[in-house]
Amino acid sequence: MGFFATIFEPIEHILQVVLQALYHVTELVGPGSYGVAIILLTIVIKMILYPLTVKQVRSMKAMQELSPKMKKIQEKYKDNPQVMQQKVGALYKEAGVNPLAGCLPLLIQMPILMGMYYSLYNFTYPTPESAQFLWLPSMSDPDPYYILPVLSALTTFLQQKQTTTEMNQQMKIMMTVMPLFIGWISLNFPSGLVLYWVTMNIVQIAQQWWMYRDSNDTKKKEAA
Repeated sequence: MGFFATIFEPIEHILQVVLQALYHVTELVGPGSYGVAIILLTIVIKMILYPLTVKQVRSMKAMQELSPKMKKIQEKYKDNPQVMQQKVGALYKEAGVNPLAGCLPLLIQMPILMGMYYSLYNFTYPTPESAQFLWLPSMSDPDPYYILPVLSALTTFLQQKQTTTEMNQQMKIMMTVMPLFIGWISLNFPSGLVLYWVTMNIVQIAQQWWMYRDSNDTKKKEAA
């Protein structure tokens, strides 16, 4: 953990400076709130990363849509791996899909997202009062009412469901296990960090809805 924290320390420092600046912005329009500053910082980061998110989500969606055809090819040529690879490559080329296209955007986003994780996990609020937000006595401590852990599990589930087109047994298990795991670890995380995760999921859901809305509108126009 210490090794990774050291790697992301420069990004962590920058994000904490930005968080402090956003806190001062909240002071200009009302009582200063680190909770609101965390939400604003998360939205800003997701807006900056939006072009990468578009590429990542579209690549995932395209791969899922090709999955049934890929399975047919794998079953038909299971005794001839060389032909199978050629057919799968031809399928990707025909559909205009690069199986690695979703990896690069994710790799670029990871340092920022991990820096955000460490910046909030290690953030020291200047006073006990400044760490309070809505029902949370302190964002340095876990949510005593379990509201944020429940929201983290729920929003994780909704985000997964939004991008899943094929519900095989493996995906069904993942759709259940991942949200429960996120909710479980959120029980012991600082609530400020979980607030970031919930906000990030909500913004991601909104962005994905907008992406698919544009895609559906385009398909309807082409069909007309």
